[in-house]
Amino acid sequence: MQHKMTRRTVVRTAAVVGAVAALSPVLPATAAQAEGAAGTVAGTVTGGRKPKRPATSANGWTIQTNVDRDSQVWTRSVSGAGLTVPVWIGDVETVLLHVVRRFHYEVEELRAGDLAGWRPAKEVRRSHPESNLASGTAVRIRPGAGAQGSLFPLQADTVRGILADCGGVVRWGGDDKPVDESLFYIAVGPLDSRLVDLAARIREWNATPGEGAGAITAG
Repeated sequence: MQHKMTRRTVVRTAAVVGAVAALSPVLPATAAQAEGAAGTVAGTVTGGRKPKRPATSANGWTIQTNVDRDSQVWTRSVSGAGLTVPVWIGDVETVLLHVVRRFHYEVEELRAGDLAGWRPAKEVRRSHPESNLASGTAVRIRPGAGAQGSLFPLQADTVRGILADCGGVVRWGGDDKPVDESLFYIAVGPLDSRLVDLAARIREWNATPGEGAGAITAG
């Protein structure tokens, strides 16, 4: 009985050893493949090529490739002016439309064709302030009237008053070189709290009778 048990044990041991030997070329290869796959994924995120950063306009906002679909830029109506313009929605929209309305009421009445917003990146110069049009963070008021002296002195003074109320959040192309008096754009980056604060104030003005663009004040 002892001899039979020993022989049976030997046979079983041999079978196990054979099975392990047969699997040994497979197991390391599988492990290597898994390690390689993990390395590829990790390399994509950390060790390999870094994700490409999206292109931005001169003021640091992300350039948008289209409007009204899969975009931060949507066509918005300018209250009281009967015009529409594509701009970055949210706080940027609130601020830029406020500037447009005030220009319409206080500087010169705007008509069809007097207002333009977002433009494709290929149509603007990337190193110039006009590139902000490609991110929807700028507008042109009276496109084509960008040359210096396009406004009367009193009109220019009114524009500067509008800008002063914006506290540096909006810049006028009339102060740039080269001069572009038709261009108005957001002059702060996406994380600047001044934009948020100004937009909140404008919304409060718009909700208060007698305040905001177009309000009639006693003179």
